[in-house]
Amino acid sequence: MDIEAVKQRAGPREFSPKDDLPEEYRKAATRMIQFHANSEIMGAYLERPFIRQAPSLDRKLAFSAKVQDEIGHGQLLYRAAESLGIKSREQMLDELAEGEGKFLNCFHYPMESWAEVPMIAFFVDGAAMRRQATLKRTSWEPYAHAMDKVCFEEGFHVKHGEDIMRELATGSKREQEMLQDAFDEWWPRIIQFFGPTDDKSTHHDFSADVGLKTMTNDELRNAFLNAYVPKAEKYGLEIPDEPRIRDNGDGTYEVVEEDLDWEEFFTIAKNDSPGSHEQIGKRERTQEAVEWVRESLDDWERASAGANATPEAAD
Repeated sequence: MDIEAVKQRAGPREFSPKDDLPEEYRKAATRMIQFHANSEIMGAYLERPFIRQAPSLDRKLAFSAKVQDEIGHGQLLYRAAESLGIKSREQMLDELAEGEGKFLNCFHYPMESWAEVPMIAFFVDGAAMRRQATLKRTSWEPYAHAMDKVCFEEGFHVKHGEDIMRELATGSKREQEMLQDAFDEWWPRIIQFFGPTDDKSTHHDFSADVGLKTMTNDELRNAFLNAYVPKAEKYGLEIPDEPRIRDNGDGTYEVVEEDLDWEEFFTIAKNDSPGSHEQIGKRERTQEAVEWVRESLDDWERASAGANATPEAAD
């Protein structure tokens, strides 16, 4: 198929590895899915230290399961990207450790207190659910199938995050203040979760034409605001003054776009901020620490293959 044929056929779960797709489609889909997979992995790295900080055994168990889920989502998505034939899973993981792999802006920032946990586990995961639900209808079938599992588990993550937020919001005055402080700091980052506004987006038009995406960044952002501004207020959180959120008076909201700091966003998107370097460094150090395991498994696999070789094969 040429790219025009792809655009004409594009629809939910329309294409699979059996289709002879043009390189332009395969590269665009690989970029999109690799970004998603990287974000799942880096989100897990951001949250992992809070397993120990969780205030009870039940919280530790639940949070440990959440982090494990996120790592699993990343691996599932790398396989979906790998099926496009552009990059291997190992190549994508190496790019992430070397600072070449891109991931969501929210996961470049450090987290320091337990009060920040629901900023990711409720608001960011809630924003992710808005996007991921639409990806069940993406045109690359392996990606859509992966989203079936990812969305099912992310639904539990959001409920878990909401439960943590409810506990803090109904706790002591100090806990409520800590929650509001965390919300003030994270709110602009959460609003930028969906990426640049439509007029600044460089990939949407093509992705929409070939069926990889079904909603624009602004449409997703507004749908999130409509659902989550009332939820934030329900738990006593005050929406920060900036970026300004316009109440349309009909139950819908939108952000005042000129209030969004896109200079900072694009600096982070290039992995070129102190927070980026810190987070990527954690990934690189972890990968180096377990390299001996990979090498041992590779040696064992080669030795096993040699031992199982038949005399005929050897000849």
